[in-house]
Amino acid sequence: MTIDKRRRRPRPGELPAFLPVPRQYQRHDGWTDERQRNFIAALADTGSVKAAAHRVNMTPEGAYLLRRHPEGASFRQAWEAALALGVQQLEDIAMERALYGQEVPVYSYGKLIGSRVVHNDRLLMFMLRNRAPTRFSADGRAAGRQNTIGNPVKANELSRLKRQWRKEWEEERKREEPEDDCLEALDTQLERMRTNWLAGMTSRTRALYEAFRSALDEDETAGRTGWDEEGDGED
Repeated sequence: MTIDKRRRRPRPGELPAFLPVPRQYQRHDGWTDERQRNFIAALADTGSVKAAAHRVNMTPEGAYLLRRHPEGASFRQAWEAALALGVQQLEDIAMERALYGQEVPVYSYGKLIGSRVVHNDRLLMFMLRNRAPTRFSADGRAAGRQNTIGNPVKANELSRLKRQWRKEWEEERKREEPEDDCLEALDTQLERMRTNWLAGMTSRTRALYEAFRSALDEDETAGRTGWDEEGDGED
């Protein structure tokens, strides 16, 4: 087998170019070259073979058959590279949940009344052990120290490390994510908060609020803002 040394090696975080597995019959609903490339891209996004296969309207079993194909060496290499990227995304999600918690819905008598943020200290310790193995041992204790439970000094140290990791994480995300993505994420978060806020209202309060918003919109359309036109707002 001749190796093309002129081919540029992929940079970290980049999927390599690969040769799709040849098919005996080119069916429009089969594993076409385009569908194979889309599957590898979806695998890098999700880290899940099942999710990636379903995204291209195929089955995971068919994907594994391609992987075992005698002429699928290039496809297998792209598969491994995509999984590496998928694992990195899963790590990013785990780090975000460890630092900021996870929003879960709150129900009362079967009705959604809002949400709350739940923090997982086990997940935080897992991320600390993997990001700082020299500081934390595999059993969840600081290296050479006792467990922080019941020890205010060591509990404060854990809180300090958490704040430090959060700051480093925010700086890293700002460097990696474009400004538009940050604004879009902020808009999504604000819209979610507004939806939860409205869901917690009674039907009467919500009706009054919607009438108030409608009146404001009518005033803005008519150019009526600030104090009343006929007076200064005083009796």
